[in-house]
Amino acid sequence: MAEELALDLEELRQLHSSAKRPRILSLISSEIRSLEKILQLQASKEDGNAAAPPPTASQIPTPISTSVKAPINPALNYVSVSSFGWDQDMDKVKIYVFLEGVEQEKIQTDFKPLSFDVKFHDVKGKNYRCAVPKLNKEIVPEKCKVVVKPTRVIISLFKASKGDWPDLYSKEDKLKPNLDKEQDPMAGIMDLMKNMYEEGDDEMKRTIAKAWTDARSVKAEDALKSYR
Repeated sequence: MAEELALDLEELRQLHSSAKRPRILSLISSEIRSLEKILQLQASKEDGNAAAPPPTASQIPTPISTSVKAPINPALNYVSVSSFGWDQDMDKVKIYVFLEGVEQEKIQTDFKPLSFDVKFHDVKGKNYRCAVPKLNKEIVPEKCKVVVKPTRVIISLFKASKGDWPDLYSKEDKLKPNLDKEQDPMAGIMDLMKNMYEEGDDEMKRTIAKAWTDARSVKAEDALKSYR
């Protein structure tokens, strides 16, 4: 199941890179976030069941003080981090940004009660920005922090009041698939693809049609291998 979801996630990212219409981009980004959340939850469960080896000195995460900001040139261009994973407990929300090569002294943070804006500078020659302009509920800015790990960055948002958030954003996307355990997440992906095909322009329709055709070809090839 995890491998199938990972393949779906990769294909959606490819579609996201070729999409142009704002509504289509929003739909794809929403589905990417949903799949990343599912994969992150599965990874968390697997990590909890396996005994982890003691971390080496280079693997120990380094917390970033929210009061320290890197000097920023306002004319810099940023690549928006539109897809990221997140999970939560009763006290905090964790945002997982999958970037390699982030340096702690080149991170700029701006936490507010209902938003956050984190900028990563000079990451392999590019500047990245992860921001949510309006969160579902309030956070405590002075408690929020950023932790850098070798392959990802974790942004911890501390909730102003304990409890479960129905979504990260202030308004839940009506087109986002239901993530109940009893529902197959693949159904939500198919619905999304159908909506994108119906509402997309000719180029988007050709892209989706090609993706469907390629996916069917791969499945057919796998099926033939099983008979050899």
